[in-house]
Amino acid sequence: MQSPGREPVAFACVKRRRRKPLPPSEWSGWSDAELLKLRFCDLDLTITGELESRIVQLQAELDARGLASKPHFWLSNEWFTPDGVPGIAIPFYLAHPRLAKLELAQMFEVEGGTAAWCLKILRHEAGHAIENAYDLRRRRKRVEIFGSTRVPYPEFYAPRPYSKSFVTHLDAWYAQAHPDEDFAETFAVWLDPESRWRERYDDWPALRKLEYMDELMASLSGVAPKVVRPEEVDPLSGLSTTLKQHYEAKREHYGVDRPSFYDRDLRRLFSDAPEHAKQPTAVSFIVRHRREIRHRVVHWTNLYQYTIDRVLGDMIARCRELGLRLRSTPEQTKLDFAVLLTVQAMNYLHSGRHRVAL
Repeated sequence: MQSPGREPVAFACVKRRRRKPLPPSEWSGWSDAELLKLRFCDLDLTITGELESRIVQLQAELDARGLASKPHFWLSNEWFTPDGVPGIAIPFYLAHPRLAKLELAQMFEVEGGTAAWCLKILRHEAGHAIENAYDLRRRRKRVEIFGSTRVPYPEFYAPRPYSKSFVTHLDAWYAQAHPDEDFAETFAVWLDPESRWRERYDDWPALRKLEYMDELMASLSGVAPKVVRPEEVDPLSGLSTTLKQHYEAKREHYGVDRPSFYDRDLRRLFSDAPEHAKQPTAVSFIVRHRREIRHRVVHWTNLYQYTIDRVLGDMIARCRELGLRLRSTPEQTKLDFAVLLTVQAMNYLHSGRHRVAL
């Protein structure tokens, strides 16, 4: 996620209030409420263990392609690559399992939380970092094929799921968000040693982008980068925002609090009335039948699984918050819920609620 002219998201720690960062041994056993009171600059974290091994794998992939520029890495509040900087910021929660657990509780998912997912994002961010390192955005053919980097980033974008003019790599058809993201996504597919992009995209217009990427990166093999700036934008040590403030802003930005608009439909299907107190919870029912219901919706609509899972996650979270339980037979509820999920997934897809992550 390129960060064009990234605005500061937090104030630097004030000198008079600075205290020594706390190692994980101090806070790993704390409750969520206690953790949320900490500031980013209170966290003593380093890139080690599994996270470090994934970075090593990325660097090995870049070496295999002969690219002399290697991104540098640091921990911050989110994934991003600052405009003009050949380096990658990695979210703090990937540096410790306790923080990953907090992220899950606050956001219902941990972006980059698995090895495969983390590598996909790292390859994407490496595309931005390499483009910065070699100042590629102004090249005529780059602009001709991907579009101008000067195009403003939209707050929302409405993707075309079946378009073959873009590669598919990260969720939500992210290549369609902006020309810079299209470049980074194409780079990520090109870099992935298991993508077999020539075969997969054989009859796609996107193949032209991949062939250009292959040609462009071959021309840079062994070439020293133009930009070498080991700059770290918004490192943890410079952020005085508390984790509570961070998550409040993040939920507002990504619309995590929006599942309340499902309430009316969910209450028609489930109930929190005392007479249904002995019935199975809506959450346990949906989780138990999730695969079957999702399969039905995919079969009927041909929607991408990501879209369905996103809406399912919102509904599950809302059912948990409302304390809903079954009010009808399991078979009838499965049928009715599949219809509800179909309608809401289609609404999600066509309402433009795919928010750009900056």
